[in-house]
Amino acid sequence: MHPLLEINNLFGGYERESVLKDVSLSVNKGDFVGIIGPNGSGKTTLLRLLSKILRPHKGEIIFGGRDISSIKLKDFAKEAAFVPQDTIINFSFSVLEIVLMGRIPHLRRLESESKNDLRIARDAMKMTDIAHLEGDYMDELSSGERQRVIIARALAQEPLLIFLDEPTSHLDIAHQVQIMDLLAKSRRLANLTIVTVLHDLNLAGEYCNRIVLLNGGKIFKQGSPEEVLTYQNIEAVYKTVVVVDKNPISGNPYVLLCPKEKA
Repeated sequence: MHPLLEINNLFGGYERESVLKDVSLSVNKGDFVGIIGPNGSGKTTLLRLLSKILRPHKGEIIFGGRDISSIKLKDFAKEAAFVPQDTIINFSFSVLEIVLMGRIPHLRRLESESKNDLRIARDAMKMTDIAHLEGDYMDELSSGERQRVIIARALAQEPLLIFLDEPTSHLDIAHQVQIMDLLAKSRRLANLTIVTVLHDLNLAGEYCNRIVLLNGGKIFKQGSPEEVLTYQNIEAVYKTVVVVDKNPISGNPYVLLCPKEKA
């Protein structure tokens, strides 16, 4: 079985500076991969390289057996979607209009959406539980609702692979769980492969089947949650003392903080 996404000896960053240095990893179809690491470790840079926003300085990124540098952006967008950390909508679009934008890679120039495009968009809205918001405008929605709309737009692209940059940032704990549950459901129902940057180690431990821990632009450790989320790895990278236990319900690793000062 060939990986859906394969990264070999990747160097990349901004202008001439390589933030990432000699990164190699593979992503199999159906994986839910969490990219974690401290601030400045290269998480967002890696995601931008994988989604063709940045061009590598060195190395290769193979998607579906092809180097992504040889794939036209519009063709790539038919198979891979990207959900940024912050999406700014400058105009007053309805929810349906935003989700329909996910169909643009599948349309010819100046071509209007068909009934099939409308059906696909509405199916994505049903999957993300926002069908009842179809006629509402983005500036009327809560942050959790807006995030679901942006994910629905990505799903409307009908991708094989979806990249997300901190999809739970700025959300309270209830909305964090809703978004992660939504991604897990989309992975199952739409046969998606997911690669996401996460700050919350416990969300990564609960939802991801593979975790990549970055430190200083390099992979410090990759593997299953049990292999990566050890107190030794976390203390070495984050420079803080933690206790790693098992979630009594799921059995997945759970990270507990050890504050130096008590309230």
